[in-house]
Amino acid sequence: MDLGQRIAVADLGTNSTRLLVAELATGGALEEIERRTKVTRLGDGVDASGRLADDAMERVLETLDEYRKLVDGLGATSAIAVATSAVRDAENGAELQDRVRSRCDFDIRTITGDEEARLTFLGATSTDRGAPATLVIDIGGGSTEYVVGRPGEPPGFHVSTRLGSVRHTERHLSSDPPGKTDLEALARAAEELIVASVPAEVREEVDAGIAVAGTATSLAAVDQELEPYDRDQIHGYRLRLEACEQTLETLAAMPLAERRRVAGLHPDRAPTIVAGAAILVESMRAFGLDSVIASESDILHGAALEALGAG
Repeated sequence: MDLGQRIAVADLGTNSTRLLVAELATGGALEEIERRTKVTRLGDGVDASGRLADDAMERVLETLDEYRKLVDGLGATSAIAVATSAVRDAENGAELQDRVRSRCDFDIRTITGDEEARLTFLGATSTDRGAPATLVIDIGGGSTEYVVGRPGEPPGFHVSTRLGSVRHTERHLSSDPPGKTDLEALARAAEELIVASVPAEVREEVDAGIAVAGTATSLAAVDQELEPYDRDQIHGYRLRLEACEQTLETLAAMPLAERRRVAGLHPDRAPTIVAGAAILVESMRAFGLDSVIASESDILHGAALEALGAG
């Protein structure tokens, strides 16, 4: 580990393309230099077609072009990228990887669901050593990861499920605003998949929960009516189940155009936030959690720590 070594990590998610530039500080912690997020909808239609659309790939590549300029300007010594559910599931995922390497000069790899879960847990719990058995929930566009363990130790359980805000919007929510029958079907599908994927004894051992990624941070912003978005008021914010249920009910009753104007919710997240909120609510219910902590530290931090030899 070299203190002060600066690294850039990009995350090519199903719904958004994100960037973290950070350096290693004393004690093995990460000091953030820059963070960026752009909704690029890479996973649009992948669940139905099995392929990444040309326009979706171009949106990601244009975003990475912008990020590359920023990375070079900030003096990062290396730039890596991880690709997750959408690229894993697409038959032409290798094509996107080749274009990212040649055009944008990021060292990219597609990671397995298990590796995604491990890196997410590492990033989310890196400053919480000594905490009790903790669940980390990572709701993505195409998959949701559930990781259980004690911070500071390798997780004892992890699973990547095909439960995602984009995937389940496309599968279940056919009207605007979504109808009661569709919402019930979505909730039922989420509950069944969680129960089938996580054994009861694992769900029962959990004492605390951390929720990472766009769904959780968006709900934390909406709950506080933050305008503009303020990372310092999001990271560590306690999201209560009752509040999440109420927010879900409110957002689901709105047409898309109205959801785009909700304080705290980025307009680009409005199309998938109802499914994402439903997945979070069903996750909290399944694990018996009255609340979870929203966290801005996630797979980006885990990938950076591992690359820097601090993981």
